[in-house]
Amino acid sequence: MKTLFSAMALLTASFAVFASSPDLNDWSHVEVKAQGQHVYFHAWGGNQEINRYIQWAGKELQRHHNIKLHHVKVTDISETTTRLIAEKAAGKTSGGSVDLVWINGENFKSLKENQLLMGSFAQQLPHWSLVDQNLPVTVDFSEPTDGMEAPWGLSQLVFIYDKETLSTPPRTFGDMLNYAKRNPNRLSYPRPPEFHGTSFLKALLIELTNDSPCLSEPVDRIDFDKVTAPLWHYLDEFHQVAWRGGKQFPAGTAETLKLLDDGQIDLAITFNPNAVYAAQSAGNLAETTEAYAMEMGALSNIHYLTVPWNANAKEGALVAINFLLSPQAQSRKGDLDVWGDPAVLNDEHLSGSAKANTPFKAVAEPHPSWQSALEKAWLQRYGS
Repeated sequence: MKTLFSAMALLTASFAVFASSPDLNDWSHVEVKAQGQHVYFHAWGGNQEINRYIQWAGKELQRHHNIKLHHVKVTDISETTTRLIAEKAAGKTSGGSVDLVWINGENFKSLKENQLLMGSFAQQLPHWSLVDQNLPVTVDFSEPTDGMEAPWGLSQLVFIYDKETLSTPPRTFGDMLNYAKRNPNRLSYPRPPEFHGTSFLKALLIELTNDSPCLSEPVDRIDFDKVTAPLWHYLDEFHQVAWRGGKQFPAGTAETLKLLDDGQIDLAITFNPNAVYAAQSAGNLAETTEAYAMEMGALSNIHYLTVPWNANAKEGALVAINFLLSPQAQSRKGDLDVWGDPAVLNDEHLSGSAKANTPFKAVAEPHPSWQSALEKAWLQRYGS
């Protein structure tokens, strides 16, 4: 992938990077041009509550702005990153196939560094003034956003358990290993590079290294093997007593929730601290299930929306993002019976159960470069 990025840098050096962008100083003109546009929204499609929320947003955009929102469901947003790199390599500077992207972390950093984004827009959106500036809404995994993506929600890595079958869940990863040894075949985590699985690795590494400052550095500046040695030692032990002997892993958070509901495992994992309520409302989890964070806190980040440099429906994408930042959309997104994804607006602009969200203690993400490095090392050790 690095070789491909280097080639892209050489390819783009001789011509202008950004195609023309809408004039955000005239928002009414942006709204007029957005009418009738088809917006192809690339977003993870692995959760039915999220998918239904996006369907609702599409109906609202059609009703109020005459915009047709198409949810392009992806397994991992890196698929979209690869598509955009290919379009850039082909010289497709306009009329691109991707208009709107749900993104954060390493993928944002890659798109930004390779100049595959439209440019700065977030602070010029009409609803930006409603955003809670106490949240880290201008950095993404320690990378400055420079206005190239707009915050959409707050993610926190938490675990879900059933109080009827597990009265005291493990509060540290050390406790988790001890629990797994006492109760073989009852714990697991999603298979990296699925992002919940990779996030599990990051959270585990943070605890094992006492949140070492080196984790905020680019991975090529530190002794990766030395820093991660405790991680692999832990996993070697954990896999021996994990679900299916560590030879098979859940495909993602949805499967861990199903396995928990079926009584096959004792802990599910999610990046939405309120996912348990939505799953209960949908009948996918028992009312006795509850989410909790580890003693050190919950690995936390903001997830964002962005627009590629060659999007075919830039105006439509911007109007869609502004709508998704509206009190109406953020309150519905944060509704515990709908999605429960924590809002990024100030509380006074929210209504219903979205207003009552209380985040867990936050633990910052490592530098984006740790993601691919950990995934590659995990696959080399356990991927066969």
